Amino acid sequence: MDDLGATAGVVLITLIAYKLGLILIGVLASRFTHDETDFFLGGRKMGPWVAGLSYAASTSSAWVLLGYTGFVYDQGVSALWMVPGILGAYAVIWLFFGPRLRAASAKDKHITASDFMAAGAGRWKVWVRSLAGLLVLLTFMVYIAAQFGAAAIAFESQFNISHWEGVLLGAWVILIYALMGGFWAVSLTDTLQAGVMAVISVVLPLLALISAGGIDGVWTTLSATMPAAYLDPMGGRGLFAFIGFATGLASIGLGALGQPHLLARLMAVRDDKARKRGFAIAIGWGVIVHAGMAILALSGRALVMDAADGEALFYQIAAMVLPAVLAGIVIAAVLSAVMSTVDSLLIAASAAAVNDLGLAQRFPGREMLISRSVMSVLCALAVALTLSLPASIFDRVLFSWSALGAAFGPVILMRVCGVEPRGLAILASIVTGFVLTVVFYVFGQVDGAAMGGLPALLSRLSGVPGDPFERVFPWLIPLVLLFTVRQSRS
Repeated sequence: MDDLGATAGVVLITLIAYKLGLILIGVLASRFTHDETDFFLGGRKMGPWVAGLSYAASTSSAWVLLGYTGFVYDQGVSALWMVPGILGAYAVIWLFFGPRLRAASAKDKHITASDFMAAGAGRWKVWVRSLAGLLVLLTFMVYIAAQFGAAAIAFESQFNISHWEGVLLGAWVILIYALMGGFWAVSLTDTLQAGVMAVISVVLPLLALISAGGIDGVWTTLSATMPAAYLDPMGGRGLFAFIGFATGLASIGLGALGQPHLLARLMAVRDDKARKRGFAIAIGWGVIVHAGMAILALSGRALVMDAADGEALFYQIAAMVLPAVLAGIVIAAVLSAVMSTVDSLLIAASAAAVNDLGLAQRFPGREMLISRSVMSVLCALAVALTLSLPASIFDRVLFSWSALGAAFGPVILMRVCGVEPRGLAILASIVTGFVLTVVFYVFGQVDGAAMGGLPALLSRLSGVPGDPFERVFPWLIPLVLLFTVRQSRS
């Protein structure tokens, strides 16, 4: 009981210190925030360390510490085929998308990814930008609400506070520093978060591995207690089933190619040299964190054979291998990471409302006031959604990752490759990618075998209806549409 009290006390102290630090960062960043470009892109002056680490934290955050760890714990070694897709998306965004996206953003004064997508849409430009902004706004609001809800549950489990108090606590602190410092404050706090996550991803897995008897001890224990498929890189599947399984996991990375809050880092980096260094920093962070969490998951399986919830493994191992005080710091860091994920989404949603939907243009000379006012309103709406929507809705909100990836990714890919589709084709591509993803999530896994053609092939390969069909197909149709319409003009 004393250990529990000590842990809760340290968590509280750490959280207070962390939140005060975030507010201080907001105060300092406010000195560099003077106009709309500063507020949403940091004045396009971001250096490699801030750009790389804030990107990494925004794309992964607490999901890697909790969700990815739980997935590897449940599935075994074959779950690691998710990592090539995730890190591959890092490379595509930074090395392939990056040069064109950064140059076009600086030359044409783009504020959002929607600006870049709409640049070649001709008379459909306003329609494309407005639709893209609306989709970002809708999906990110529900996503933000889900993050608030997840954080509130974590607060409830550690302290004797109500659900609504936990939501308001996190929302209020984030709103304060984001309002003051905008993109700079968000990026600096995400950089801090990334650093904490990197340290945890080295120390905690190492201690867990030692506690489990080292590499030999983990391997011996798992070989003796788990099915052979658990340690098999193919998961005990046949060749074709494995190809489909690995493709389905790797295709998760497709979602990153259309995320506005990630692409903003490429638009904000100060020059090409910083972009290249930023990529090296981001990919290095990704390797460290994903490798560390994989080691933690497998060592955790050797230590805790029957965990009721694999996503809670992180907390269990921290309590098992660390003194109460250090375990409290680790738990506080995870809670902070969950809450800090919201800030990048909030900035992107605000940019969509102010820039893409044209609110700033209606109040010339008052762009900063409008930007801050919109952010406050969106944060309040997210809090209201968190407190009013049933939990079952939150189980499905992460579809926004795939939906925005399928809606925006193909358009951005075509433009980066120098293919300029007609404006109407861009509009149709965005609608098609988004709607297809929503359909698959609403109706569950679709039986591609019954549909014939490519869906049947993908379903046969994977051995699981809808995987990778539901992630790949919403990308392929928009790509074919964009390329075909462009070629017909040649």
